[in-house]
Amino acid sequence: MAPHGDGSDAAEEAAVVEAEKRPISTIVILIAMQTEALPLVDRFQLIEDRESLFPKGVPWVRYHGTYKHLNVNLIWPGKDPSFGVDSVGTISASLVTYASIQALQPDLIINAGTAGGFKAKGASISDVFLASEVAFHDRRIPIPVFDLYGVGLRQAFSTPNLVRELSLKVGKLSTGDSLDMSQQDEASIIANDATIKDMEGAAVAYVADILKVPAIFVKAVTDIVDGDKPTAEEFLQNLAAVTAALDQTVSQVVEFLSRKCLSDL
Repeated sequence: MAPHGDGSDAAEEAAVVEAEKRPISTIVILIAMQTEALPLVDRFQLIEDRESLFPKGVPWVRYHGTYKHLNVNLIWPGKDPSFGVDSVGTISASLVTYASIQALQPDLIINAGTAGGFKAKGASISDVFLASEVAFHDRRIPIPVFDLYGVGLRQAFSTPNLVRELSLKVGKLSTGDSLDMSQQDEASIIANDATIKDMEGAAVAYVADILKVPAIFVKAVTDIVDGDKPTAEEFLQNLAAVTAALDQTVSQVVEFLSRKCLSDL
């Protein structure tokens, strides 16, 4: 181990700065649901891997292709082998994020998907947000320091120029493994000052942070959590239309990335 003060920290920081000045080459788009993923697969004419990069037996699916000079990889966790539904939630998200980074070494991760929004924080159906920070709302560990670990607050990669060019809304994202919201979850979400809630973002952020890969979070609102309609009903009712809004915005993000370095975002 290098001793403190020998310049190793400065060298590491310089390497990071230099990396951020290089054009973005490889991106990974992580999307939990097939309905959300397929419009982007079609738009960018991505091809499904026939020989998976991932361990044998996992349901994860990689679509890949090239847009301008970008290597675009869209990863969908696939259908649960036992239940045949999309593998949503934090466990699948963290596993797929780790495996994707190991296999593809991306310059940037985009976690895209739908989310619930809070009208009290200015969210409306079909709004698309870029998350400024992400945290968990269902990991309650009421022990000093463990409580902070449970919340797991992390900053998303800063993209002021992207926000400005695409006129994106910005808000804090709170993540949990349930579609509905219990009273305890609600209290935690309020404490997180969240505008939107999902089931994957903070898990992606956790892995990306450990492996030092920049990550951004693009979330489109399907349901108003503090509204008067049942969450599941409103989610299903709006999913198709909101997925179209998500597709358009993520496409604009990819176009923007094709012209920029990380330091220009």
